[in-house]
Amino acid sequence: MNENASLSASGSVRNGLGGLPQRLVHDGVVDEATAHAALAAAGDKKSSFVTQLISGGGARARDIAVAASTEFGVPIFDLDSLAIDLEVARLVSDKLLSKHRVLPMFRRGKRLFLGVSDPTNLHAIDEVKFQTGLGVEAIVVDDDKLQKAVDRVLEQSDQQMPALGDDEGVDLDGLETSGGDDIDRDTVTRDDVEDAPIVRFINKILLDAIRRGASDIHFEPYEKMYRVRLRMDGVLKEVAQPPVQLAGKMAARLKVMSRLDIAERRVPQDGRIKMKLSKTRAIDFRVSTCPTLYGEKIVLRILDPSQAMLGIDALGYEPFQKDLYMANLARPQGMILVTGPTGSGKTVSLYTGLNILNREDTNISTAEDPAEINLPGVNQVNVNNKVGLTFASALRAFLRQDPDVVMVGEIRDLETAEIAIKAAQTGHLVLSTLHTNDAPQTLSRLIDMGVKPYAIASSVSLIIAQRLARRLCPQCKVVLDVPPEALRKEGFPEDEIAAGIKIFAPKGCTACTDGYKGRVGIYQVMPVTEEIGRIIMAGGNSIDVSDAAARSGVWDLRRAGLAKVRAGMTSLEEINSVTIE
Repeated sequence: MNENASLSASGSVRNGLGGLPQRLVHDGVVDEATAHAALAAAGDKKSSFVTQLISGGGARARDIAVAASTEFGVPIFDLDSLAIDLEVARLVSDKLLSKHRVLPMFRRGKRLFLGVSDPTNLHAIDEVKFQTGLGVEAIVVDDDKLQKAVDRVLEQSDQQMPALGDDEGVDLDGLETSGGDDIDRDTVTRDDVEDAPIVRFINKILLDAIRRGASDIHFEPYEKMYRVRLRMDGVLKEVAQPPVQLAGKMAARLKVMSRLDIAERRVPQDGRIKMKLSKTRAIDFRVSTCPTLYGEKIVLRILDPSQAMLGIDALGYEPFQKDLYMANLARPQGMILVTGPTGSGKTVSLYTGLNILNREDTNISTAEDPAEINLPGVNQVNVNNKVGLTFASALRAFLRQDPDVVMVGEIRDLETAEIAIKAAQTGHLVLSTLHTNDAPQTLSRLIDMGVKPYAIASSVSLIIAQRLARRLCPQCKVVLDVPPEALRKEGFPEDEIAAGIKIFAPKGCTACTDGYKGRVGIYQVMPVTEEIGRIIMAGGNSIDVSDAAARSGVWDLRRAGLAKVRAGMTSLEEINSVTIE
């Protein structure tokens, strides 16, 4: 080194320059003033010194790379000769790639070779070490080529996430969500669950599910694949297959959104997400995780409060069935039971009734597991068996709080049934659910649980059994030619066959899913009449109750389903799948 160079270098140190800026001044790549200006700009804009130097025209990227390689003894590499290995690049989160402008280039065992334009950026190298758990060796590359390579990696990451339709102008990065439990967010905020592509992909899935009217979203990991399915109109449809390597990140992101413990992967967890779509509309998601062989399967149940506000006319009750329901809702006491399998719409029927009863002069309390739809004006309680807050204990508490209407999510045991019946006998209207196939079997189920027959006869006023059938798409449904013998075999009355019945079948178009769009309810609405009460008291079975109900004009589920077929609302095939002939 000559005397002038030595003086220049020592002067640079005295003026606050060191490391790469000092080397560049020493080699004559930039002058001292330019180096100071680039350092100041980097501090102001929270960018790198090299980026500011190149963008300001102070030096060429190649000259900086050569000087850095010489100063620090780090090998130099031309990125034009590298075919980017996306699997290696994805070892580092997109957030770190864009934040520090670094590029994972090769992996050899437990060593990761990292492309950098400034090898003095030890903070970036340390963060990559921490995230990957690998040893990191820096390789100097040209800054302009590095930027283009990082942009390509980020772009390819986005392309791996399938587009799910128009996002309607929604900011997928900043979509406002909140969880259901109050925990410290700082304990679960990690780079791998804040990757921009992961955040956008999951937000798009949630928005698309809402737009398409899905009821559930399934995130499912397998050994060699990962799939996302939506349950639309009761049927699961696959909508995406993101890379299986992202399974852990997607699970962690969903758990962060629902305020669950992302470190716990061995036991099931339950949580909640609230997504704010606008100032006036928010959607809740009930979240359930379950550990499987290849990761956590996560299912989200979409809970749209607007479903409870549709009104009873939108649910599909026949006029006489609606009148029976409304008349029993207007009674000051008694018990209304809604029965059917999981996913048959029991909750919507109950909440529709509660919404009708929800007035200023009525005190309504509900015990649910968990509360699925939030209704302002209704006192809702989530049962928690771990702390002793069961349906029975919640019901006892309600009865000490001057209730008019009580709703119990489900009658599961004798204790809950007896308290609910006692409430119905002492001036309260009680609404609840049971899991039985039809209305007459509900009475037998209560007796099997140990409830006294006279208590059932004096308290239960109405039983509604229901199913949900897919509704035919009005734009593409086609007429099906069915011979009279087949209609007779399906159970249509002779007078209707003689008058002529037009049966429709699904076809399929761009506006629907396999020829169906939406669902319609099928109901058996059975009032507990004096005759049915006497049958119960005499120890009669469900067949005796069913015969008595038919004599009083009650339609069974099959007849109610055939009425929907005759009206052109659904297909015969669909009714055969949801009702028993």
